[in-house]
Amino acid sequence: QVQLVESGGGLVQPGGSLRLSCAASGSIFSINAMGWYRQAPGKQRELVAAITSGGRTNYADSVKGRFTISRDNAMNTVSLQMNSLKPEDTAVYYCNAWYSDYDDDLLSSWGQGTQVTVSS
Repeated sequence: QVQLVESGGGLVQPGGSLRLSCAASGSIFSINAMGWYRQAPGKQRELVAAITSGGRTNYADSVKGRFTISRDNAMNTVSLQMNSLKPEDTAVYYCNAWYSDYDDDLLSSWGQGTQVTVSS
């Protein structure tokens, strides 16, 4: 029911910045949380950052102080500002949302994934 549309991935040099954005649309009663995950080749998918409907945020230790997650409640959009990027940040980044529909079912949706490459 809910679709997530991402934008902002690409190639940047080490130390550079990139901003990812994800917009949710569909029949949504409420969104409980939205976040960004990433998966590098041969590695497990990991949580990068998440934000709840109340504005509480959570970050992976590896990105604290460099990445900032925010949510536009009116637009059901979550953004990830990534600064001081490192080659280790290279991965496919996925947007995720946990939400309730009008039947009060708790559901989850994933974006299609966008490639972030940090290389000189």
